[in-house]
Amino acid sequence: MEPNTQAATNVIQAIGFAAGALTTISFVPQVIRTWRCGREGLSIPMLFIFGGGVTLWLVYGVLTGSTPMVVANALTGAQVIAIAVLSRRRK
Repeated sequence: MEPNTQAATNVIQAIGFAAGALTTISFVPQVIRTWRCGREGLSIPMLFIFGGGVTLWLVYGVLTGSTPMVVANALTGAQVIAIAVLSRRRK
């Protein structure tokens, strides 16, 4: 790769990781709230629809070889699973 092309690729990857970090971190407060309060105020249908979307983005990231997309959606998917489990345990 040419130096400019490699630099552009690095910037694009950094943007992808930053976007993934922000969207993944944004879900942490919901995990904490579900830990403390259980299912109260949580839309279970939204959680499953969102989880389906995250799963499809994860598959898309794997198929396209997008490391930022795979990492972000794997972490977000883990949070969705944690919220689902916590909401069942803390009714």
